[in-house]
Amino acid sequence: MIEVRELKKSFGPNPILNGVNFTIQDGESVVIIGRSGGGKSVLLKHLVGLLQPDSGQVLIDGENIVGMNERELLRVRGRFGMLFQGAALFDSMTVAENIAFGLRRYGQLSSGEIEKRVSEVLRRVELPGTESKKPSELSGGMRKRVGLARSIVYNPEIVLYDEPTTGLDPVVSDSIDQLILRVRNEMKVTSVVVTHDMRSARRLGQRILMLHKQRIYATGTAEEIFSSTDPVIRNFVEGVSDPKEQK
Repeated sequence: MIEVRELKKSFGPNPILNGVNFTIQDGESVVIIGRSGGGKSVLLKHLVGLLQPDSGQVLIDGENIVGMNERELLRVRGRFGMLFQGAALFDSMTVAENIAFGLRRYGQLSSGEIEKRVSEVLRRVELPGTESKKPSELSGGMRKRVGLARSIVYNPEIVLYDEPTTGLDPVVSDSIDQLILRVRNEMKVTSVVVTHDMRSARRLGQRILMLHKQRIYATGTAEEIFSSTDPVIRNFVEGVSDPKEQK
């Protein structure tokens, strides 16, 4: 479903991605790990055309989205849902208004149909009856759930998650992981998760990609990555700093 070929991206003189290659199959759940500032979120944004690369290709079902105009990108983005870091909710809007924002702006549904769909996704993320609340009235975990509800209200084929458990305690993080798994299984979506949380990576990743020094350094099942004897992989999954990399 997704194929990235020789993707390169720099900001000024700083290379962020330098020849990234990988594929993700239809229905697969893939986790992308790597150090902070290493380009994971930048990579994720390339998959929906929020950023354009300096060179390379991003293919969605064989269609290269690099260089598409905004109208063409909107068509492709209709296949995606995305949960941003911090959920990225509009503070001035209610939960229902946040979830329905895109449907009202771009969709062709009636008000009744939109209300029904909002209620359905709130039940799916275990937040029924919260339509009239504002984001300031919600806990961090609840805001993540609302962000997830907004990302799946369009019935997407692919859902991208950018650090879905950042800032949450281990119990709430576990509940978010379980929710992501349920969404994947019930909606049969392809999932791409960027995370620093190794518990989440092990739980969510049918396959794990490790981004290191601007490239995909390693790929494998969760078991293969977490049992690897490669020192770069071992240090990262165990949270051990390498003195040589500090110099």
